[in-house]
Amino acid sequence: MKALVLESSDTMRSTLRRILSARGFEVAEADSGGQACELLRSMGEADLVLVDWSLPETDSLEFISLLRQRTVHNTAVVMLAVAEPGIRELRRALKAGADDYLTKPFTSQQLDAKLAEAGFVWQV
Repeated sequence: MKALVLESSDTMRSTLRRILSARGFEVAEADSGGQACELLRSMGEADLVLVDWSLPETDSLEFISLLRQRTVHNTAVVMLAVAEPGIRELRRALKAGADDYLTKPFTSQQLDAKLAEAGFVWQV
């Protein structure tokens, strides 16, 4: 399974890499939309894409929309990580193509629950 973590915080990227790697994901990390696009081109199809809501120099919803337009990544599970989710923002994210969201801060158990809901299975 392949995952892309698009997150502005070094600490959060590191935490997500550690958790996802322990679940069997091959993890690529990016801190900008441009870097994420380059990684997606090189990694092939992603199974999971975690996107930070507040990215510098990148509109997260625009990134998700562009991701959904690319046939090779159209089936990826896209989760938005957001600090204070408002209903309006969540509706916009779902309309852009996000499948689900995580409220920051979150625990590994909360991430596990979201991954399980999305159909990911791993052995610990």
